[in-house]
Amino acid sequence: MLAAPLAAGAQEAAVGRTSGLPVPRFLSLKADKTNVRAGPTKDHAVAWVFTRAGLPVEVTAEFETWRRIRDADGAEGWVYHSMLSGRRTALVGPWLKDGPTPLHASPDADSAVRARLEPGVLGKLDKCDGKWCHFFDDGFDGFIEQEKLWGVYPGEKLE
Repeated sequence: MLAAPLAAGAQEAAVGRTSGLPVPRFLSLKADKTNVRAGPTKDHAVAWVFTRAGLPVEVTAEFETWRRIRDADGAEGWVYHSMLSGRRTALVGPWLKDGPTPLHASPDADSAVRARLEPGVLGKLDKCDGKWCHFFDDGFDGFIEQEKLWGVYPGEKLE
């Protein structure tokens, strides 16, 4: 099951008691191996292991030094806070079924198409204006419509 993006402004709904940061919010995985646990202690069983650094995750709750996260498939579990990075990344919408998504030369649907990206392609974000994001990684660099990304909220602005 795919997690649907939250409505604009939803990331401002609450503030984490420990971090003082908005909950929910997007972060990314810091390490290639990240244990996801059934609860917020090392005594809880490892439910699964992420094996790719940089994947975007949504922090949905905080408990002391632990963060409950949700991935693009909607799976939730707990990770130790130091396994997360503030570096913003995104996936081309895993829910998109109508073929590759165009990556444009500028934040304009009429601009040249630099690449066509398949659902699930991982990239970095450095700017989003609420409608378009600068989306890049090794081998591609351009602009993509924000609503077609998982890892940034609709209408969210990044600078």
